[in-house]
Amino acid sequence: MNYTGVRAVEVVVVGAGQAGLAAAFHLRRAGYEPDRDLVVLDHSPRPGGAWQFRWPTLTYDKVHGMHALPGMELTGADPRRPSSEVIGAYFDGYEQTFGLRVHRPVSVLAVREGEGGRLLVETSQGPYATRALINATGTWDRPFWPRFPGQETFGGRQLHSSQYTGPETFRGARVVVVGGGTSAVQQLLEIAPVAAATTWVTRRPPVFREGPFGEVEGRAAVALVEERVRRGLPPRSVVSVTGLPMTDAIRRARESGVLERLPLFERITPAGVSWPDGRTVEADTILYGTGFRAAIDHLAPLKLREPGGGIHMAGTRAVRDPRVHLVGYGPSASTIGANRAGRAAVRDIRRLPAREPAPAAG
Repeated sequence: MNYTGVRAVEVVVVGAGQAGLAAAFHLRRAGYEPDRDLVVLDHSPRPGGAWQFRWPTLTYDKVHGMHALPGMELTGADPRRPSSEVIGAYFDGYEQTFGLRVHRPVSVLAVREGEGGRLLVETSQGPYATRALINATGTWDRPFWPRFPGQETFGGRQLHSSQYTGPETFRGARVVVVGGGTSAVQQLLEIAPVAAATTWVTRRPPVFREGPFGEVEGRAAVALVEERVRRGLPPRSVVSVTGLPMTDAIRRARESGVLERLPLFERITPAGVSWPDGRTVEADTILYGTGFRAAIDHLAPLKLREPGGGIHMAGTRAVRDPRVHLVGYGPSASTIGANRAGRAAVRDIRRLPAREPAPAAG
């Protein structure tokens, strides 16, 4: 095989968020040496995965369900400190503790069939030839922007929740928040005290979850998401089937009317939004808390997608190509699911048929 200019490794991990770091940990424990057998690539500027981009007023005490990475607990964090700083520092310490040698910033441009049964991973810092790929790119890079009639006529500001930097830029404004997920609700609760008015609209009536959410409930929720993935459909978020946790802040917001939900409007007007029954709401800003889609366009050359638009999965393995594993995708998108998925992916990779030894880079 001609590997001139191509670095050859056993496994490439794409993404160093929770799922990617968990996978790299399990690979290292299984005997894969970083920068010899294994390389971890991350296109973000610093450790922290998507957490590093969270808005500064999202303090650590407002984060629900952050599960520790395998082998190292997150302890002693100041609950008033921004979650981006807390988790960024935790991920940084984790990378250093386990010597994962994450390469950043490196963008993966495409993954395609290589020579000798290997995958060719094309990156901004050159290509890699690998026996297996663990894709842990998450969703942050693909915010979903819905389309509405009249959207281009709106005279105010439109932004996605991923662009939210805190409530101050909404002071005195009339704000329409679109979406029923965690970020939409958290941002609405921050904006409401400083805005002139807020309106909350969702496609479906929101479901608020009372009481504890244990392992049994978690498994049932993950199973619902997993069923879509098995059928080759695009995954839904785990929160879409678990509902929103009923916190004290959410309870107060419901009592005050901030979380009085309206159904999705029909169109956007120059001055705001309107419904089929003639109702209108004037707005200065529309904030789309409409979630994200899986950032997997770099896998397109492998033709993994099914007619339904998703990737048919068996556990973490892509059915169309057993060399490719997706962690942090679909049922493993939760923090605890990402840890388990990393371990499962490594177990499967170790079972791949033995091939010729990796040639020296050069």
